[in-house]
Amino acid sequence: MSKVQPRTLSGFMELLPARQAQFDRMAAILRESYSLYGFTALDTPLIESSEVLLAKGGGETEKQIYRFTKGDSDLSLRFDLTVPLAKYVAQNYGHLVFPFRRFQIGKVYRGERAQRGRFREFYQADIDVIGDGKLDISNDAEIPAIIYRTFTALGLRRFQIRVNNRKVLNGFYAMLGLTDQSPAIMRTVDKLEKIGANAVREILTGDGIGLDEAQASEILRFIAIRGTNEEVLSALEAYRGRHPLFDEGLDELTTVTKYLAAFGVPETHFAVDLTIARGLDYYTGTVYETSMLDHPEIGSICSGGRYDNLAEYYTDRQLPGVGISIGLTRLFFVLEDQGYLNDSLNTAPADALILPMTEDLSPAISLATRLRDAGIRTQIYGEKKKFKAKMNYADRIGVPYTIFLGETEISEGCAAVKNMRSGEQVKVPTEETAAFLRAGLAELEKGTPILDQGE
Repeated sequence: MSKVQPRTLSGFMELLPARQAQFDRMAAILRESYSLYGFTALDTPLIESSEVLLAKGGGETEKQIYRFTKGDSDLSLRFDLTVPLAKYVAQNYGHLVFPFRRFQIGKVYRGERAQRGRFREFYQADIDVIGDGKLDISNDAEIPAIIYRTFTALGLRRFQIRVNNRKVLNGFYAMLGLTDQSPAIMRTVDKLEKIGANAVREILTGDGIGLDEAQASEILRFIAIRGTNEEVLSALEAYRGRHPLFDEGLDELTTVTKYLAAFGVPETHFAVDLTIARGLDYYTGTVYETSMLDHPEIGSICSGGRYDNLAEYYTDRQLPGVGISIGLTRLFFVLEDQGYLNDSLNTAPADALILPMTEDLSPAISLATRLRDAGIRTQIYGEKKKFKAKMNYADRIGVPYTIFLGETEISEGCAAVKNMRSGEQVKVPTEETAAFLRAGLAELEKGTPILDQGE
């Protein structure tokens, strides 16, 4: 029988065990950080009815959807976690308490062209707050505060959360008489960092949008406003009174900026940036993008914003929300590629490996049970191999401690414990082995998954 060549599809990531452990550690820190702010975990189905998932229809997203039929069912893989959330809240409205705060870490699927750092299957880590009828602007400020705490806990130092408000942009375009073109303009402006000002100007004045040179220049001047947060907000005040939507957005942006400081986010880590628009049409107010300062070419590693009408395709109830999404798979790839992962942390599948030196494995099994009861991940190597092969196995899996249990150790009521990193080996009384290992393992757990030395 001919063999099938094992391979992984392009755009899908598989990790070796040590890297998987690092990825899982990052995901665990995200869960812990989100929980600190009172968010509950949620898990929605990977597969939805296409009618439900694509209720809005149209756009680039629908072109990238993985869609298929099973019998008479028209099904699709979820392309993000926000649309399924909107469906979930609309469906379970009567059972939820508002504001409803949820986080979800799960896989999503997009059939886009696979390239370096871009995936077709990838994990997103989302947080969202959904209100019933109204949602206070303080939530818009708390979301980037959570981003700051989360990335700091992961070990990132050199990052910046850029904040804007779609009402400011829509109000500005309305001043210019460009309300109908504003969605296309914002999608174009959102590409500024990728394609540059000249290319943005060409698109704005091209057949697709059709602005004249004066309008394009006015837009480019507006989004080029720079300075401290106070200076940018002060410059925007010059436009106040020309359109009510602009004024509303400026008030929200000012409030978010003020609250961010109260939430403990230093100004070094957030900035009002008028180029931030977010390409998705469902954003209606505050929008965010987060970038690594030393690697701007990577683009946004966390983005999101306020959406007031996302659930309108499932219910007549007004369910405004605000949230962010971290592309966890892409972020992990970037960190690995740039050498940011902390390889000194323990990534072994076990904390201790017991190497029995007797035919009877009962003492080794008893010790393993004692250690596991104490919360120490423990393996027993019961294979009948030579000592060198056993130690090679210990080296290969990267286990921090090996425990030798021979006739001498059993008769003395102790275990020979070897620190695999330092090479030091000591005899420890059996009843003290768990405490001894816990103390050593605590040292290995110090540090963060990401090593970012920049300040």
